[in-house]
Amino acid sequence: MRLFRLLIVTLLLVFATLPAAHAQVASSPYAVVVPVADTSDAQRDQAFATALGQVLTRVAGGQDLRGNAGYGDALGKAASMVQKFQYQRAATGLVLEVEFEPGSVRRLVSKLGVQSAGIKPPVLLLVRGSDGRLLDQSALASLAATAGARGTNVVYPDGNVPDPAKVAAADPAALMAVNRQYHTGLVLLGKLREGGADWTLISGGQAQRWSGQGASDAALLGDAGNGLVDRLGRQLNVIGAGPSEGKLWVSGLDSAMDYANLVATLEDDPSVKLVQTLGAQNDGVLLYVKASAPISALAANLAASGHLLLQGEPHPGADANLRWLR
Repeated sequence: MRLFRLLIVTLLLVFATLPAAHAQVASSPYAVVVPVADTSDAQRDQAFATALGQVLTRVAGGQDLRGNAGYGDALGKAASMVQKFQYQRAATGLVLEVEFEPGSVRRLVSKLGVQSAGIKPPVLLLVRGSDGRLLDQSALASLAATAGARGTNVVYPDGNVPDPAKVAAADPAALMAVNRQYHTGLVLLGKLREGGADWTLISGGQAQRWSGQGASDAALLGDAGNGLVDRLGRQLNVIGAGPSEGKLWVSGLDSAMDYANLVATLEDDPSVKLVQTLGAQNDGVLLYVKASAPISALAANLAASGHLLLQGEPHPGADANLRWLR
């Protein structure tokens, strides 16, 4: 049996490689790639626990669950929830690709007493080096690893790169293109310079800007990963202790189909408990919404989630405002 196991591991290592696009497997919230020192049982079990911790954070909408009762015991039983795993060779060494059974993870999150605002979408990375060139996946590894360890997924631009200037300016057409192509309303723009970097996080059409300093590009990118997760957490991870209710104004609706799609989007959100239409005016509609998160946080999450929605201008009588993109 031991010889058979060693042969299987050897075959996996010989035939499995990790091409640049392969990290897209982690675009599933239930799949994680983690580094391992070797193929021993102890290393594998530790990797399963590490991977499950990241997946739990993702499925809980970015919340830190480490203080919840039962969290440590759950990580110790991570292997029982693994759907499949595979060893890979990567540029940084040996890694283990782990995918968990979605239903088991969702039940565990509920058992840990978490009210989720929904799984966050990935963050599109548009980062340029000091030479002005767009950095690729391998160059952004430290940023992705830091963010991933805290439950935030990233994606990389394909051949059709959005205009960074228009994205940074929250141009509706540019953000709609990002929504359609990458299914997210989250974009991190960055520009590295000697000893520092400048960052802009676009979340649902709203911009947050900051600068960082570091002795190396890897340090700057790792720091940016933490800064990204911290800012997303403050903006999006606002979970109420109980049901919240309020009025949501959504403008930009051009047809009955737009209205139907909007209501379907709200009803599909796991934090939304009830949606009722209160009235309409011109291209806007006023909705009564009951949710597990404050209405302002719900609006921020919807705008960030790639649903062709942006945070809109204030409207009389509304607690939060969105604009439908078309």
